[in-house]
Amino acid sequence: MTTIEATAEVFWTAFQALSKKERDAVVARFLKEKNFREDLIDVAILEERQREPSRSLDEYLSARKKKS
Repeated sequence: MTTIEATAEVFWTAFQALSKKERDAVVARFLKEKNFREDLIDVAILEERQREPSRSLDEYLSARKKKS
């Protein structure tokens, strides 16, 4: 485990030890930060689409051109 992973684990363990009300307050505070919120959305989308098949840029552009 890397130092970064270990630090993340410590924070995650502390977060889990909070009451639901406290966890909600922490999450609400994080979500107030626009950049963090956007990063979180990006990560969620990447995780959700990770198993989708990839395609080349040329293939994408060709399909997009056909839609126009």
